[in-house]
This record gives sequence, C-alpha cells and structure tokens, in this order.
Amino acid sequence: MIQGSKKSDSLGEVHNSVITSNKTGWRKLGAFIGPAYLVSVGYMDPGNWATDIAGGSQFGYQLIWVLLMSNLIALLLQSLAARLGIVQGLDLAQASRNTYPRFVNFSLYILAQIAIIACDLAEIIGMAIGLNLLFHLPMIWGVSITILDTLLLLFLMNKGMRMMEVFIISLVFIVGTSFLAEMVIVEPVLGEVLSGFKPSMLSGEALYIAIGIIGATVMPHNLYLHSSLVQTRRIERTAKGIKDSLKYNLIDTCVALNLAFFVNAAILILAATAFHQNGLFEVKEIQHAYKLLENIFGSIAPVLFAIALIASGQSSTITGTLAGQIVMEGHIHLRIQPWLRRLITRLLAIVPAMFTILYFGEDALGSLLVLSQVVLSLQLGFAIIPLIHFNSDRSKMKEYTIKTWVKILAWTSAFIIVGLNIKLVFEEVSAWFNHTHGDSWWIYLLLFPVLLAVSGLLLYVFLKPFFSKKENQTPSNVPHGHALEIVNIDKVKHSIVGIAVDFSKKDRATIQHALQQGGKDALYYLIHVVETAGAKFHGDTVLDHETLSDTHNLEKYQHYLHKMGYHANVAIGYGTAASAIAKIVNKKHIELLVMGTHGHKGISDLVFGTTVDKVRHNVNIPVLIIR
Repeated sequence: MIQGSKKSDSLGEVHNSVITSNKTGWRKLGAFIGPAYLVSVGYMDPGNWATDIAGGSQFGYQLIWVLLMSNLIALLLQSLAARLGIVQGLDLAQASRNTYPRFVNFSLYILAQIAIIACDLAEIIGMAIGLNLLFHLPMIWGVSITILDTLLLLFLMNKGMRMMEVFIISLVFIVGTSFLAEMVIVEPVLGEVLSGFKPSMLSGEALYIAIGIIGATVMPHNLYLHSSLVQTRRIERTAKGIKDSLKYNLIDTCVALNLAFFVNAAILILAATAFHQNGLFEVKEIQHAYKLLENIFGSIAPVLFAIALIASGQSSTITGTLAGQIVMEGHIHLRIQPWLRRLITRLLAIVPAMFTILYFGEDALGSLLVLSQVVLSLQLGFAIIPLIHFNSDRSKMKEYTIKTWVKILAWTSAFIIVGLNIKLVFEEVSAWFNHTHGDSWWIYLLLFPVLLAVSGLLLYVFLKPFFSKKENQTPSNVPHGHALEIVNIDKVKHSIVGIAVDFSKKDRATIQHALQQGGKDALYYLIHVVETAGAKFHGDTVLDHETLSDTHNLEKYQHYLHKMGYHANVAIGYGTAASAIAKIVNKKHIELLVMGTHGHKGISDLVFGTTVDKVRHNVNIPVLIIR
C-alpha cells in the first residue's frame, strides 16, 4: 500500500468495528450493548469512592439525593452525547472544532486534558491504595507500576472493541458483586436510607463534597467518550437505522448508568452505616475506611473492598485514556502513536501523585482524590454547553433535533452545575481572603486574571452558537482540508527506484511491485542493511560472515534482474536500518523507495521497532509499502 492520508474517524482503530445489521430481537440489543458500560465505569472509579466515603462518614445519608440528581443529569447528558455521535457521526470534540475558532478549541483541549489528568490521577491513587491494602506494596511503588496499564490498553485495542467491552464489563461485575456482599454485611436501616433522598441546602464542607460527587458522576470526559464509542457500531445510515440505534443506545445508557448509581449509593450507604452511625465522622481516606471496616465487620468486608477498588481503578484507567485520544484528535487534530499518547497522559497524572506522597505523606492522598473530582466538576460547563448547542441545531440534526422539554431539562442541568461551581469558587476565594488577613495581593495578581479568562471563555462558548449562521454552515475546521479538482492523471514513471530487501519470503513481492513502477527503462538499487554489532562500529570495513553472506545474496538478486532485462545495482548499508536506508536514498538520488513490512502489531512494535515508520520520516520521496 502507498502511504496516504490518515483516517479522521473518531477512535479510528475500532470505528464501525461492531456489526449490528441482520440481527433481530435480543441479538440486536446485544450488538448495541457495551458503549454505556465503558462510560459507566467512570461513574464508579476511585474518585467516586473518595467523595462517597467522605460524604457518608461526615453527613450520613444526607447526600444520597445529590447522588440521585447527579445520576439523572448524567443519564440526560450521556444520551445527548450518544445522539450526537449517532446522528452526525462526530464526537463532541470534532463537533466543537467545526463550530468554534482555533484558539477556543485549543483552550477547550487544555481544559479537557486537565480534567482527564485529574481523572487518571484518581485511578492511579485508587490502584496504588488497592495494591497496598491487599499486598502491602508501598504506595510509591504502587503508583509507579500503574504505568503498565498502557500496555494492557494497547493489547485490548488490538483485540477489538468487543474484547475491550467484555473485559470492562467483567471488572464492573466484580465491583458490583463486592459491594452487594458488603451491603449484606453492614445491614443498613431502610427508613434512614430513604430519608437521604430528601433535598437539603448545601454550604461549606457539604457543598464541597457535593460538588465532588457531581464531578465524579457527571464526568466531562465521559461525554467525549460516549459520543465516540457509539460510532463503533456499524449501522445503516437510513431513518430506521438511526432511530433503532438511538433507541438501543438509550436502553444501554439507562441500564448501565442506573447500575453505576446503585454502586455509588452502596458506597455512600456503607460509609454512613459503618462510620457515621458509629460516631466516626472524619473518615476521608480510603485506607482508613479499609482498616475501620476490618475492625467493625471482620476480614471479609475489607478484602472485598480492596478487590473492588483495584477493579474499578483498572477499568476507569482504560476509558480515561481513550477519552484522551478523542479530545486530542478532535479539538486540535493532533495524532500520535496510541501507546505514546496513553503514556503521556499517565505520566502527567503520576507526577502530582508522586509529589503528594513524597512531600505530604500517604495520608494526603484522600484529599487529593476529592480535589481531583472537584476539578472535573469545574470543567463540566465547557463540555455540557457545546453538547446542548449541537443537539439543538436543526440544520445539523434535522428531524433528530432534541425536543423543547429536553432542551429545558438540559439547560437547567447545565445552569445548576455551573451555578454550584460558581458558588464553590466564590466560597473558596473568600476563605483564602480571610486566611491571608489582608495580605492578598497575590490573589489579585494570579487568581483573578485566570478567573476572568475562564469566565470569558465560558460565556463565549455559550453565546457563540446563538449568533452564528446555522443554515448550510460550512465547518471552519475540516479534518483534512477540501477535495481538489482532478482533471487528468498522467502515468507516473520513476527513473531511479530503490528496493529494500532482507532475504525473507516477502522479497519476491517487494521486487515484483518495484519493477512495475519503473519498467525496464529505470535503474534499480537493491538495498540491504547489515545490522550486526560489528557493522554498527566498523561500518563498511567489517568483513564478518553476515556481511559476506548478505553481499552474495544481493549480487544474486542483481544477476536475476539482469537476466530479465532490468538495470540493477547493489547498495549495502551498515548499522541502523532506517538511517542507513535514508542515507543510501539521498546519496543515490532515488525517486521511489519500495519496501516490505514485517507486519508487527501491538507490543511487537514496541519490542522489534517499525523500520518502515522510521524510514518514511527520514526521506522526502514516495514510499511504497508492501504487506
């Protein structure tokens, strides 16, 4: 295949990979089940645990209504995210790129990336705590080894979307089963639990934890993720196909998110019953919760607790890094290798976790967990407001535009979340003023410009779609520019062609395709690189067995081509294959390079390397890759 332009599909590795056609009844529903479950794991990650445990221990059952409200808002917003992906075939980040200017998209990307790092931070801490509780592994080592999640995700992506969904759903099942068992052990009083569904005023610490619960439940990166994951289903782009997809994805969303609500409610009820009812009002650390559970209920409950913690952290890590891919490619159209992208996200999240452990101690990790969820909530407005705008745009959504009552509910949810965030920021800034005792110049110098910039951005994101033309609007940022006019296609003839060979079975196909590009009028260079240790140090002066053997084989290829009437020379390089091939290409003025590929996938690429990728980055000529 000739190297061409990259696909712009959301999650291109698995786009349209799950077939839904020619299925009926339960099999049809089963084909659509999965995306919402991947999203739901973010609703029961270690960040949720931290906020639920803190809320349950301090306020008993008082904040259950916040959980319920958050879940209802999440149901509404996730269904809108799925609708956007199904109808327009765009994820939330791609739709934003087509609506807002570049500087706004870059700002939205930075904010979304901060939220993803905050989420990944929660998963890292949760995994480290779980490993520490079960295996007594030091926290610093637990944080360090979470980097291996990158390899697991790469493996699952290569196995396909269905395999990833099965893995995630299995982990969710472990979490749910663990907490069901713990609920049986603690035996909460039903009447007292039901009293927690009555709304109450929030302020101070209760407001802070409630904001954390909202941020942990209605997670901004999940909106990006869901709008992309629904596109892994291959549907018929007809009115019936789209309506069926919307219906089945709504069922998927309702079931998955309600299960997540019951898990979150179970954690809060567990904390309220085990701690608040026993006078333990300040249980903020997951480690402390584990120890107290052991003291109160014996050894079974804390073991189940730790197993569920590890499972939730592992599953949420995978979905969080997928969201990072969507945000990067959608907002700023930047694509890097999947493993590298996930590694960068993980490293950016590990740094604050390491810093907290080294300078503040392991006991500070619980507070860091709650803070990470508050950060998520503060970013919500920048994801929710564009999402509502896009689903309300009749020029794009046509007959699938959301109804007026849905718009009212969605905007009400957005204003509630943004309003609570503004209230929290106001209270926190006021507290800082009080603590500084009048020496507050640094607040004016550092904090106020940031608050003004963020507020201005939020207003722009909200107002811009109201004042832009909606009918037949041409996207300002299309993925790859516009199609060019094609009139005539002249036959391309190359006079100097390079053929990279390695004396494997694929050489025959590589040489055959190369000869078709230049015919008998071209000059061919048969290229091979000796990569022995001696060749790397001594270059063309090396005379080891491999060099002599390779030279002999090249001359055989040259002889065969001469007999067939082709002009061929040999060119042998030494050392690293990619750089040596590039050097020969430049020296011999080669116009086209033809090379075979090993066909490595996944982890094999990491181990053995990809010569093709390295070569094409080092040469400025067309490269024909033969598989």
